[in-house]
Formats: sequence, C-alpha cells, structure tokens
Amino acid sequence: MQHNYLALMNKRHISQLLAGLLATGVMQIAASSEADEQVPVSGEITPRQYTFSWMFADSDSMKPRGGTTSGPEVQLDRRTSAAFTGLQAPKLDARERDRRAILAMAGDYRTSFDFIETVGFTQGYRPKPPYQSWGTERVYVVANEPEFVSLQHIIVMHFVDADGFKSDAMVVKHWRQDWRYEDEEMHAFQGRGAFALQVLDQDSREGAWTQTVYQVDDSPRYEAIGRWTHVPGVSYWQSDDRRRPLPRREFSVRDDYQALYGSHRITITPAGWTQEEDALKLVLDENNRPSTSQPYLAREAGLSRYDRLLDYDFSAGDVYWRDTGAFWSRVRYYWDALYKAESEFSFVKSVDGVPMFMALFGMAGEEFESEADMDEAIAALLAPYVTIS
Repeated sequence: MQHNYLALMNKRHISQLLAGLLATGVMQIAASSEADEQVPVSGEITPRQYTFSWMFADSDSMKPRGGTTSGPEVQLDRRTSAAFTGLQAPKLDARERDRRAILAMAGDYRTSFDFIETVGFTQGYRPKPPYQSWGTERVYVVANEPEFVSLQHIIVMHFVDADGFKSDAMVVKHWRQDWRYEDEEMHAFQGRGAFALQVLDQDSREGAWTQTVYQVDDSPRYEAIGRWTHVPGVSYWQSDDRRRPLPRREFSVRDDYQALYGSHRITITPAGWTQEEDALKLVLDENNRPSTSQPYLAREAGLSRYDRLLDYDFSAGDVYWRDTGAFWSRVRYYWDALYKAESEFSFVKSVDGVPMFMALFGMAGEEFESEADMDEAIAALLAPYVTIS
C-alpha cells in the first residue's frame, strides 16, 4: 500500500522529500546582510570554521561535515521584535509571560546548527568531525491556547548553482513542537523507537511546561519538562535530562550508540531565539538499558540559532501548508489518540525499504472523500510501522 502512494507522488512531492533529506542532513549555505546596518555581503561562500574545537587535532580530520550547497543572499532583521517587546511587558502573570516566550519563536528565520563532541570517554578516543549546516524556515502557530501552544516549522530553500541560477523553492514540513502547561503525564523515549508513559507528580509539574518534539512525519521524537526563567531582557527555558533518539546527522553515519541523554535550553533574544544542547552519547543493550561495560562514548555540545529574516519569500511554504494542513491535522490526531490510549508503544522508521516520512509525505498530496476516509487511510498506512506494547 505504501508503494502505491509513492507511485502517485508528483514532482512537487518529490521535491519536498528531497528537501526534507537536505533539511535534516545537508542544509544550504548563503550570504547574509544585517537589516539595521544594511551591510552588503559578497555572494562568495566563506569557509566554515570552528572557534571552539580540538586545538591540537589535525585540521583535516576536524573539517566540519554538513551543508555544502549555496543559496541566495538573505537579509537579517536585527531590530527588537514586537514579540520580544510583548514578552517584556510589565505586570504579566507567570503563565502568560511563559506563553508569550513560546509564541515568540514563531516567525521567519535563518537557522544554523553547530554540533561538536567535547569530551571522549573511551580508550584511544579520537573526536569525530563536527557538524555545521543551516537553512531558512518559517515557524507557524498551529494552536494558541492559554495552556497549550503548537508550533510547526516549514523549511523553504532556494539553491544557487555555479552559474548563478536560482532554483525553484524546495519545501519540506520540518519538525513540530507542542508546549503544554502543568502537564500531568508524558511519554518518555526509551530507545529504539520505544516510548513509555510517565506520570508527573504535583511538585514536578507545578509552573512547568512540557515540550514535545515531533519529527517531519509528526511521529514523536522526545518529550521534556522544564520551567521558564524571566528577568529584564532575558527569558529562557531549561529542560530536564532526557533520552532522545539519534538525529539524522548521526544515525546516517553512526551505529555505535543508540540514544542521546541530556538537556537543552531555549533562550528568546530580541531578534530571534537559540537552543543550546548538552548530551551524552548513550550505548543501550537490547532491552534499552545502559550498557554495563561502557554506557557513554562521548559528550556533545550543540547550538542552534534562529535569526529573524526580512523579505524572504516563504510563499511556497504557505501554499504547501494550506494544501496539506488538513491531512497533517489528522496525522496529529492519530498520534494524540495513541498517546491517550496506550502507556507503551514503539515504531520503526522504515518498513520494506519505505521510510515512514516518505509514505506520509506521498499521502499528503492525495484527496479523500471524507475525514473518516482520511483517518482510515492514515491508520492503515501507519499500522506496519507502529507496535503497541
């Protein structure tokens, strides 16, 4: 059945899938200029480098992997955003100030991603090459309620070849983040696609927000809990330590560990936001328990920056979200229902050589006679991928 959907995919869907692979593993590189200062920047690509690295390592072995394609010049907006100003308003109650901080992540961004191993724990350890990539994405507000906010990231990229030719827009529905205030329970990632219900006690959840991160196909990635801290000029959310699946940048090149274990911090800035990550690379046995001989291989630091953009054309992303939004809302409904009904479940990324994201992206372009038909088709497609414990 999944293969039939793939056969029906049109050129637009194939472009989106290609963009999805690029977005999660190889992002574009482009020049930029500052909006306030209007500083022109050459279209020539500046060689990537790490200021924070392994000082005595061979330079060739530490050459960053990641994006190598070129994109058009973009213009950064360095002005203080209205969302940041609203977040700083006086006399807000704590929950509302938190909610405004979450909503401040919506908007248009140039995104950059930096990851590097900082400490190795094995004998003869040699650091792996760091990772750098970036792209352009719009963050949409899917839900805006007093105690629940949902944000959908959609990447829209253009590529420029050696002759200066600019490609048509490449669009992919990227990751999603759901925020819930004083959540009573969460599904904790165990390893190898498995999730287990965790009930939160009153002390743990009072004043806290859970952030649930979903992958490009709306399958769950991980869920963490933390609290916002606000002082004049600064707002940040600090998560607890949690297991997380390997991202594409890792599972596509590594098979010597099975999970990341760590925390992350989101900081809202006047012109965007950042996410800092601190994670251990965790080796699990076949029962998803830490290895008794060598549970951790290395520690990794990560920094993702979301810098606001001016006048970038995200219209292709708007069209995609308009045309497929109803479908993806039913995919969200499927996972929400599974969360509520099951305390434990697991899923695999691929069945018979067909990745889950590719099968769903193909179905997103189809027409259905009713919502019930859509729900039935989604459930049938996902059945081979999902296992109820």
